[in-house]
Amino acid sequence: MSPPVLKLRRDRVPDGAAGWDEYAAFYDWENAQTVGRRDVPFWQLLARRTRGQVLELGAGTGRLTLPLARAAGRRVIGIDRSAPMLARAVQKAKRLKAGGLKPSGFVRGDIRALPFRAKRFTLVIAPYGMLQSLTSERDLGRLLKEVARVLVPGGVFGIDLVPDLPVWEEYRRSVRLRGRVGSASIRLIESVRQDRRRGVTIFDQEFVTSVRGRRPVVRRFSLAFRTLPVPKVVARLEKAGFDVEHILGDYIGGAWDERADVWLVLARRAGRANGRVRI
Repeated sequence: MSPPVLKLRRDRVPDGAAGWDEYAAFYDWENAQTVGRRDVPFWQLLARRTRGQVLELGAGTGRLTLPLARAAGRRVIGIDRSAPMLARAVQKAKRLKAGGLKPSGFVRGDIRALPFRAKRFTLVIAPYGMLQSLTSERDLGRLLKEVARVLVPGGVFGIDLVPDLPVWEEYRRSVRLRGRVGSASIRLIESVRQDRRRGVTIFDQEFVTSVRGRRPVVRRFSLAFRTLPVPKVVARLEKAGFDVEHILGDYIGGAWDERADVWLVLARRAGRANGRVRI
């Protein structure tokens, strides 16, 4: 049975961690048709400029973790709460290892309480709107405190935000994507709802998988994301002990404004530099 969709209630913030286990089976298929690999070179360049260890928050199926490891020439750690997501990442890493490439390491854990010692990483990244799945101010504060703890002084925190979600129009049951995986055809039927007071957008997902001669299989779940305006992110980073050095509007270094397709923030952990990253 498919899980129920998230409910918008005045007295409760939607859970941004919900839905990702169910999404695992479709994540790579959908992202190949949307973001694809257009953000990969940006993070690879940053990883190549890093001498120490790299941590990816919300690693999911390893879409970024594994290319980063290839670019950096060393192990990259990816952390995620979803066991089904990480199971797919581990299988990809095993295939790479069989091909002679050094795999990344994947850890199941909560990014609000990172299971790593202090000052372990030189670079921590939160790509592709990952931070926006933290739907409460308290959770965001806990995460920023943890990132500051595990970064070396002078280390870099890279954040990729999905632009202003509340301007997205609400719609119901729109067929957003179609495609095939092997002998199966897949449709994504999506609805979008807004909690504008909290700045939360909920995507109700319905994936329909069809194979000729069989009854279609339907999977339903919801994903919640919170809008994080760039000025607010900058203020929160500075409060947590970071110096914001770059705000970009694309993956090739273009200037940011509110109409940009991409909102990228690169911040450096304050303190005496130890293993600085060139950014």
